[in-house]
Amino acid sequence: MNKQCPECGEKIIGREDKKFCSDSCRNAFNNKINKDTTNYMRNINNKLRKNYRILVESNPEGKTKIGKSKLLNLGFDFDYFTNILNTKTGNSYRFVYDQGYLILENDYIMLVKKDIH
Repeated sequence: MNKQCPECGEKIIGREDKKFCSDSCRNAFNNKINKDTTNYMRNINNKLRKNYRILVESNPEGKTKIGKSKLLNLGFDFDYFTNILNTKTGNSYRFVYDQGYLILENDYIMLVKKDIH
């Protein structure tokens, strides 16, 4: 059975279940599949990554109160988050993956970290 590498078309030599001729072809093929398909997606993912980094760096203890202006000065964009957690007490925590925040009075923000196992 003559199998060809789906990335470069070279003949595959080796194990019968081998799909690519080399690690570099496997990586190139998977990178093409997994890349952000549009600039719009790429820009949103970059904003989410930046917000996540800011939250992690600003909340080393897992629960911190911080001024909204400090987050804004670091480049945090409050329009981008991954989910909202509404509590029984009526609070709405916004999360960027496992890092969250609650908007408090007087332009303060409570940063929290979701406990994931």
